[in-house]
Amino acid sequence: MMTTESRSVAPQVFRDMMAGVCAPVTVVTTAGEEGPAGATVSSFASLSLDPPLVTVAFDRGSRVLAQILTEGRFGVNLLGHAQADLAILFATRGVDRFAQIDWHVDHGLPRLDGAAGWLECDLHEAVEGGDHLLLLGHVVGASRAELPPLVYAYRTFGTHSRYDERRRPAITDSLAALAR
Repeated sequence: MMTTESRSVAPQVFRDMMAGVCAPVTVVTTAGEEGPAGATVSSFASLSLDPPLVTVAFDRGSRVLAQILTEGRFGVNLLGHAQADLAILFATRGVDRFAQIDWHVDHGLPRLDGAAGWLECDLHEAVEGGDHLLLLGHVVGASRAELPPLVYAYRTFGTHSRYDERRRPAITDSLAALAR
């Protein structure tokens, strides 16, 4: 494989370009002997349906990454549009994040109350990726709430602009469709 690292774009140019890419906001959690740990992660994506795999990326110096590698599992809390405060809290260093929020244990992992979605993952693989490690998680449990998602772009939080305007069929239409 040929690399072109000597021709890389300047880090700030790349950072500014990627700031314009709309990304989901998640809090990735794990637990172990050191207690619960979690961090805000916007580098989250679906990877495969068979088997069900997702990816999250962590800076190599992350304490949460070290704990996930030790424990071999993690949870992904997909934040809802009203949870920007949680994203900021879990991106802040040197604070007891879990003492300030409502959360519970779900299959041995910390789960944030009120999140728009939840994935329970077993660590499938860790892949080298420059200054980060890309974790591939095998999804073994999932649930979601019908909430607008929290997204991040241009260094600010928001949601999908037309999420609340989309047409939703009446429950009677859904029941009639099932009866056919």
